[in-house]
Amino acid sequence: MAAECCCACAEELTEAQLLEKLDTVLEDYRETPGALIPVLQITQGMFGYLPESALKRISIALGKPYSEVAGVVGFYSFFSTTPRGKHLVRVCLGTACYVRGGKEVLDALKDNLKIDVGSTTVDKKFSLEIGRCFGACGLAPVIMVDEDVHQRVKPSKIAAILSQYQSEDATKSEDGGTQ
Repeated sequence: MAAECCCACAEELTEAQLLEKLDTVLEDYRETPGALIPVLQITQGMFGYLPESALKRISIALGKPYSEVAGVVGFYSFFSTTPRGKHLVRVCLGTACYVRGGKEVLDALKDNLKIDVGSTTVDKKFSLEIGRCFGACGLAPVIMVDEDVHQRVKPSKIAAILSQYQSEDATKSEDGGTQ
């Protein structure tokens, strides 16, 4: 089932409107075994994160204790209970990436974005997170911006990488495209 996206659309929906859309999703998944993770993924796609109000609704609709729902959200690093920026920047700090300069790449990202791991920039464009392995060890160090993999990243190239996403956003705004 495809979820309607709202977090990156030109027209922002209110939380109440999003919760109404969530109710429709929950109705479709109510009797589906193993529905919790797909519902959480859809919900995060709708809201951009997983607010407590949505988690409580999911818990009730799927007949699961809130502690179970919150436990799943806490276990999987993909899920976030805090709003994220438009672009999610993840730095691999698995063994190969770490040995080949991943920590220095992370430091350069922190300096360029002026945020720490787990934070979002003031303009809500970027959020910074750490990953343990992206399965691209031969290309280390690796970062991902959204779904884009950047390989053999050097700290000196971080500003150029980030500017691709900033100029992309500016171009879409000027052209009237969706963000």
